[in-house]
Amino acid sequence: MSNSLETISINIEEALVARNLRGMADVRPALQEGYCLRAAQTLFDAKGVVLIGTGFPVTDTFETDGSLGAIALYKTLEKIGSTPYIVCGAPLSQALKNDYRVIDIQLGKHDKQDQEAQAVLDELQPKVVFSIERPGQTEDGHYYNMRGENISARSACFDSFMNQATCPTIAIGDGGNEIGMGNITEALKSLDIVAATTKCDELLVADVSNWGAYGLIAMIGRLANTDLLADINPLEILRYLSSLGSVDGVTRLNQLTEDGQDVEVGDALILELRRLSGF
Repeated sequence: MSNSLETISINIEEALVARNLRGMADVRPALQEGYCLRAAQTLFDAKGVVLIGTGFPVTDTFETDGSLGAIALYKTLEKIGSTPYIVCGAPLSQALKNDYRVIDIQLGKHDKQDQEAQAVLDELQPKVVFSIERPGQTEDGHYYNMRGENISARSACFDSFMNQATCPTIAIGDGGNEIGMGNITEALKSLDIVAATTKCDELLVADVSNWGAYGLIAMIGRLANTDLLADINPLEILRYLSSLGSVDGVTRLNQLTEDGQDVEVGDALILELRRLSGF
């Protein structure tokens, strides 16, 4: 790992939690610095199937955070020669299936969760299993949102994919209740959250999970020596998701925002990330 790439990675990691909207700047010291570069290198080297789990249920639909980042990452991975699949449950799976490679997984707790995951892993032999803004199981085996509400009945289990994968696993989260947060259990005790316990090989934290995807794309672009983040248009993807029935995870309204943040905030961060990565 060259010092310059390491420095770029750390600068990006700091930028992703600069607003500290949900305490991620406070828990970031629990992670070994350089995680953005390590995750980007893993994805850059993959050149095969990458499973992207996303879709956080809000009321009876899905939120813009996570799904936007998943689509942005999907487009990026295709450009560098990988074959991404988005893995999610209804209604997101039904909304995206006409435009993306989608694997639909069953909602709610069921006794075939492990078999469901294993069948996909065996068939597609992924090089990486990736999770962004995906509810993570807690100590009691249930799923909870940021309000502490039990959302298990509307959550599909992507934890089995992460737990059973024999390839590298990467996760992005922004609050503590997402897959991957089991890596920093002690640090999360300071937050008012029902923490997820599912672990991963490499965890990235961000103020908004979509922003974590932007940081990762910036780092992949640095490795590819191409400004890949310049091709990402959050407003365009938000309009697409809104037309399919998305809501903002904080306001619970169908609007063109990410976790209550105006699209201009994400755009400004993208400009900053492009600058930090040298473009």
